[in-house]
Amino acid sequence: MDLTKISSPSFLKSLDNEQLKELSEDIRSFLIEKGSVTGGHIGPNLGVVELTIALHKTFNSPEDKFLWDVGHQAYVHKILTGRADQFDTLRQFKGLCGFPKRIESEHDVWEAGHSSTSLSAAMGMATARDLQNKKNYVIPIIGDGALTGGMALEAMNHIGHEKTNMIVILNDNEMSIAPNVGALHNVLGKLRTHGKYNKAKDDVEFLLKKIPAVGGMIAGTAERVKDSLKYLLVSGVFFEEMGFTYLGPIDGHNFEALEENLKNAKKMDGPVLLHVITKKGKGFKPAENDKIGTWHGTGPYKMETGDIIKSSSKAPSWSGLIAETARKLAREDSRIVAITPAMPVGSKLEGFASEFPNRMIDVGIAEQHAATMAAGLAAEGMKPFLVIYSTFLQRAYDQVLHDICRQKLNVVIGIDRSGLVGADGETHQGVFDISFLRHMPNMVIMMPKDENEGQHMVKTAFDYADGPIAIRYPRGNGLGVPLDDELKSIPIGSWEVLKAGTQAAILTFGTTIPMSMQAAAELEQAGISVEVINARFIKPLDGDMLRQLQQRNIPIITVEESMLQGGFGSAVMEFYNENDLTATIKRIGIPDMFIEHGDVNLLLNEINVTSDAIVKLVEKTINQENRYIPS
Repeated sequence: MDLTKISSPSFLKSLDNEQLKELSEDIRSFLIEKGSVTGGHIGPNLGVVELTIALHKTFNSPEDKFLWDVGHQAYVHKILTGRADQFDTLRQFKGLCGFPKRIESEHDVWEAGHSSTSLSAAMGMATARDLQNKKNYVIPIIGDGALTGGMALEAMNHIGHEKTNMIVILNDNEMSIAPNVGALHNVLGKLRTHGKYNKAKDDVEFLLKKIPAVGGMIAGTAERVKDSLKYLLVSGVFFEEMGFTYLGPIDGHNFEALEENLKNAKKMDGPVLLHVITKKGKGFKPAENDKIGTWHGTGPYKMETGDIIKSSSKAPSWSGLIAETARKLAREDSRIVAITPAMPVGSKLEGFASEFPNRMIDVGIAEQHAATMAAGLAAEGMKPFLVIYSTFLQRAYDQVLHDICRQKLNVVIGIDRSGLVGADGETHQGVFDISFLRHMPNMVIMMPKDENEGQHMVKTAFDYADGPIAIRYPRGNGLGVPLDDELKSIPIGSWEVLKAGTQAAILTFGTTIPMSMQAAAELEQAGISVEVINARFIKPLDGDMLRQLQQRNIPIITVEESMLQGGFGSAVMEFYNENDLTATIKRIGIPDMFIEHGDVNLLLNEINVTSDAIVKLVEKTINQENRYIPS
């Protein structure tokens, strides 16, 4: 079938199961082919092909609302709603988004890039439906990994209490990104192995109906027998105790089973949870056999073999460098414990885990718990290393502020994927952490210029004993600089001059240092002498150097790959204001907007964070200051 001819999912209504199976194979081939070029979340989408088709056949989108949690498994949904012809642009600049996007289609009713939000949003939509006397269905699709998030459990508690009409699809593939952990995951495991539960329950109910009605005592006994059977066959009957009607487990690749159970769910009052078992990566052996999450999200690959097309850079990845430096220090300090919320693979902590299995803690998708657990460890004299993506750290804002900073606890926060991350887009861009961490009392924030300084910053962080300290580092590979054999601490709040100059100063750090150095070189050729300073400590600032710059009476340009509002440039302006000092300060950074998906260099060019922009701003500022520029 030519998938690019699909304009809406309505055509599914007339297809029989054999035709649906053929369509499934066509979609899998399409995803494998397109993904080999663009990369993307291939494993999750291959696993939900039949489920997505069955949902669209049984329900009527967009009147009926599908909420995909996390959203990375919505490629099949996009194909069935008329967007297959755009898949060559998937996750590319100005192209198709890798997550549901409301402006893309009326069928995308909820946007998510973080997990565990679908049930709360679904409760809001269902409540709105009931208040408006509408009759549509609300169907959140949530994974077993996302279900462990605290927000999801809060929503389940509310939905079950209110008895809200809703059909929750639990897509259980035993993995989120990495293998799932936790007690709830174990409950689901027991449910998977007790697939005969519903049949046994039905059989008992049938037999009970044949008991003569000889009084309430027997009826009460019958109810207790049923309840006892529940607890015998399924430990805890977790979902029914939460107020849901539980259906399952169901083979998520069997159209007959899916259609029968979805139709049954439509007839039931109150919240229903349909437990669907799927195989992540189904139909593509490399993805099917993945046990550690490599195929959750990947770059381009060879379609014939599944070999990932790796970067040509010989420099270490930033995640690997930071994790391995922590591992090295952990050999000398038994107090160092690594904590991650479901990101052991992405943050390259496998080596740490293999060497120190008792000191590597994956809490699952539970960022808030991870942060407060780190605080508890620190309160008892340990040295917790909380490794977390920038975009997920914002989910633990209150815990970092209230539990870590307020108590001035020695937690080292490794902020992975800081700055623009590219293809995953606006839900994942790590550009807000400076703004939401900088105003927290007791917090230290730093970012290295290269890998060598990065490893020394890890040493600095673990040597620091006066409260929390965060080290930011970007996605991707380093610059390939030589690494010192001996690690050393860097004085807190100290900056360094990378290039001397007399007419202006560029203050920058991390990923924007190369473009700043390039701009300074171009300005030098034009006869303008510009100093470039590695402002590696974002908090605290280097007050001595800022005072010296003010005394020299030269304009200052701040450059950052983070939000301007509340960012590093704002901190510099605040410093001069608070110290009653006058200076000319111009800022380059990310404006007041969310940044879409695409190649990082294209995104930087789009928002005017480039070496050319720096050159023009320096020239303009010096002109405005009536400073002499040689012709």
